[in-house]
Amino acid sequence: MNAEIITIGDELLIGMTIDTNSAWMGTELTNIGFNVYQITSISDNKEHILKAIDESFSRSELVLVTGGLGPTSDDITKETIAEYFDAELVMDKEIYSNIEKMLRVRGLEMNENNRRQALVPDKCLVLQNSRGTAPGMLFERSGHILVSMPGVPYEMKHIMENHVIPYIKNYFNREAIVYRLIMTYGTFEARLAEILSEFEAELPPNLSIAYLPTAGVIKLRITAMGNDEKTLYAEIDRQIDKLNLIIPQYIFGHDGDTLESVIGDQLKKSRKSVSTAESCTGGNVARMITSVPGSSAYFTGSVIAYDNRIKIDELKVDRKAIDTDGAVSEIVAKQMADGIRKKFRTDYGIATTGIAGPDGGSDEKPVGTVWIAISSAKGIMAVKYQFGPTRNNNIRRSSLAALNMLREQIINNQ
Repeated sequence: MNAEIITIGDELLIGMTIDTNSAWMGTELTNIGFNVYQITSISDNKEHILKAIDESFSRSELVLVTGGLGPTSDDITKETIAEYFDAELVMDKEIYSNIEKMLRVRGLEMNENNRRQALVPDKCLVLQNSRGTAPGMLFERSGHILVSMPGVPYEMKHIMENHVIPYIKNYFNREAIVYRLIMTYGTFEARLAEILSEFEAELPPNLSIAYLPTAGVIKLRITAMGNDEKTLYAEIDRQIDKLNLIIPQYIFGHDGDTLESVIGDQLKKSRKSVSTAESCTGGNVARMITSVPGSSAYFTGSVIAYDNRIKIDELKVDRKAIDTDGAVSEIVAKQMADGIRKKFRTDYGIATTGIAGPDGGSDEKPVGTVWIAISSAKGIMAVKYQFGPTRNNNIRRSSLAALNMLREQIINNQ
């Protein structure tokens, strides 16, 4: 069962607004058994809208449209879709009353633009929108459904969750499509695919695997199609058990897990604490750790030791070590990690020092050179990484590497 998403708005095409609606809707549709065949972004243009709908209906049974339902003159979606379905716009008294109440609460008066939002095509099922003034509209034609919703994300999500998803689950006879994500870190996509080539070849016909890389982390998505969700999930779990035997060194979690959430769970269970000393990552490791709710139970604080003086004064790094080996070196990383652990009296100390770029590199230490160290009561270990020339990627990859090193240390120290 195919579904398509059409997003309407010039602001999307020129990059002024990022389309988060499609990602959210795509996930929700996949979760209830639809194959998202295509996502299309188009301008606020009548011909474009009509053509996009026509083409989508030729390929898919379900079409979701967002955007262009506002009160201004450039919001032409409603009128255009009404024309497509040969419908007339009529006043909906319930919507009018809801808009009036919503404006009154905000201390605003109804104007002509707001009144127009209460006009709906006479051939649609009106979907009430208690989060805004523009209703959703559902059309049926020859076993196909089109739903038009506001582009404001929280309004769209409200209509989807309360109206659209229950309706389409009942309307369509869908084959179940389920999936799980296996989160990996520590290798690159081509190598991972090579390792798993035999595993992939032995998958049952109704199962597939996809590789979804994002800045150091590779998500493996195993998807299953069939009639019974419980049976499909059981089969996926069997495949995950196989992966746990093939690549245990790379798997750190599943589904919504992140490295920072995983180490948070590990630290809570072991009743251990951590602090960070960051140079090249500028506090990003601490930011990732503290992005997890409840992180105050195990994270005490951080020192951003960007300047060598801070490394020396606050972390007790030996000045001679910096003069001899440089700030980006194994010995300095180790001393930073040990210094922060002792300063904040934590069980683990993380340190990063490197050349994020784009300047500052040399033949001996090019941009992307990073030393990361972990200190604990059992000793200090450090690893040298060579990332790349892009500053933001280096910061992101260094932070992930530091968190993964901590994860491994916690496991080894148990």
